[in-house]
Amino acid sequence: MPLSLFFGLAVTGVVPVSKIKKNSAAKAGCQLFLTKPLGIGVLTTAEKKGLLKPEHQGLATEIMCRMNKAGTDFSDIEGVTAMTDVTGFGLLGHLSEICEGSGLQATIHFSQVPRLPEVEAYIEQGCVPGGTGRNFESYGHLIGNISEMQRKLLCDPQTSGGLLLAVQPEAVEQVKEVAKRFNIDLTSIGELTEPKAGRALIEVTN
Repeated sequence: MPLSLFFGLAVTGVVPVSKIKKNSAAKAGCQLFLTKPLGIGVLTTAEKKGLLKPEHQGLATEIMCRMNKAGTDFSDIEGVTAMTDVTGFGLLGHLSEICEGSGLQATIHFSQVPRLPEVEAYIEQGCVPGGTGRNFESYGHLIGNISEMQRKLLCDPQTSGGLLLAVQPEAVEQVKEVAKRFNIDLTSIGELTEPKAGRALIEVTN
């Protein structure tokens, strides 16, 4: 008797094929943008440890509850060549997927990466989720020289994190206009380049 294959699925929306933004279609020369600050994993761990300051109570939850509705408008911009959400694998994990899928390398400028208030101080107090170490173990071989602080923030697992965008230079102003409408403050955190032999997939500068 032949076997039959049964499967189920849930359709959550419809999108024109021309507006689909894959994480494998980025172009060299694109600037990188992140729509939410990093540190959700750090702050939630600080709360579990009883180390979260009163003024930071509820902050991580507030960030997690911010919808990524701007993604619909970003997808209308042709110069946005790739877009993905940053979640459990951390910024470097999701960026490595873009780089590997697109055949590119990336540079991240650590000082320009948005982060939650005093996140470095919480990291120094040991408020680092277990997923951070597991993340680095899985893709750390793809990353160039990186400090302990950079590793613990850039590999921090996010819950309902922001969108990571690869944007061609000529489309940056359009992207910033969309971000402004959604009260998102965008700053370039790095760029994508053609691959060079002997260079790590992702380099992190200060």
